[in-house]
Amino acid sequence: MRHLTFAVACAAVLALSACATTTAPAPPAAPNPVQTPPLAPAPAPSPVVEPANPIIPAALAPPAPYVSREDFHAPPGWDSEDHLAALKAFVAGCTASKAPALAVLCRLARALPPYGETAARDFLESHFQAQPLAGDGLLTAYFAPEYSARASRQGEYTAALLGRPDDLQTLDLAPYLTRAAIETAQPPVPAPILGWMKPEDLFFLQIQGSGVLTLPDGQRLKAAYLANNGQPFVAIANPMRQKNLLADNDTSGDSIRAWLAANRGPAADAIMRLNPRYVFFRVAPDDKAGVVGAAGVILPPGRAIAVDTARHPLGGFYWIDASAPTLEGAFPSYRRAVMALDTGGAIKGEIRADLFLGAGDAAGREAGRVRHKLTLWRLDPR
Repeated sequence: MRHLTFAVACAAVLALSACATTTAPAPPAAPNPVQTPPLAPAPAPSPVVEPANPIIPAALAPPAPYVSREDFHAPPGWDSEDHLAALKAFVAGCTASKAPALAVLCRLARALPPYGETAARDFLESHFQAQPLAGDGLLTAYFAPEYSARASRQGEYTAALLGRPDDLQTLDLAPYLTRAAIETAQPPVPAPILGWMKPEDLFFLQIQGSGVLTLPDGQRLKAAYLANNGQPFVAIANPMRQKNLLADNDTSGDSIRAWLAANRGPAADAIMRLNPRYVFFRVAPDDKAGVVGAAGVILPPGRAIAVDTARHPLGGFYWIDASAPTLEGAFPSYRRAVMALDTGGAIKGEIRADLFLGAGDAAGREAGRVRHKLTLWRLDPR
């Protein structure tokens, strides 16, 4: 097996492309003061003077007239939305869309002069129409965690962070070894060891798909998703409830991770191995450039969702209305415009979304409590 220390791994990955996950400050996004929790803080925007006709530069106007704003069909909570943050989220992610109509609006939005809340709302209502999707579904959330790590196995740091195995097939013709088989293989699987983590931290890093690792000397590395073993993802919350390891309303990410840490060893290993999915990573120096999703663009915290790409295209614009949380301590509702910029193994179905909440402990605490009934609107170009 190839054993790469963090120092060697860092030197080897300096030439990697910028598609790996990193951490960056959130774009400006003021919360819904009644129904929406606070987003990550951001610097105050520079004062702007809104143009007299802020909807669209005349030189860029398409030949067909726009439908009146009354036909926007505002979804619940629209009046309380931070429309400026919504439009900035669209501008940040719209280049990922391959739909011609969205590409036109993307160019128009990115060419707008400096604008404020009123101009942003005018643009959105004049150029989009909200279409409700049938049925109810589920909203969860994820984040980019920050964990401590070591360059060699020591103390609590007994779980190896693995790179791509040499014998992992490029074409997924058959699943690779399960989590249990990978962790107990003798000899070990032929994969580079990129570092060592606490077992519960590695487990959650694999669920989130990316994160930042901190070494004792203060060095920070980003760990980004590289590949997986092709096995299905199985959530461990339900089995833990069924085994009476956690209360029905106390299966947040924090509670699960705390139980795994308190029961580190055979008991925790047995629970984690109920999920056969295993993720392999690449590491690079933390350049703090941002968290990049499957669409290849930086995810705006609180304004990006992971979706089932068999049902929704990346780069799509949506409105989420999520309420009736099932976990203790959760915010009561999430209502906001979001961009579909990521995907995940557990995100299946049309009315299913995973909201990206940013990086660090605060984002992790919030994300671990999100399990809300979801209704979804698609914001279609007119």
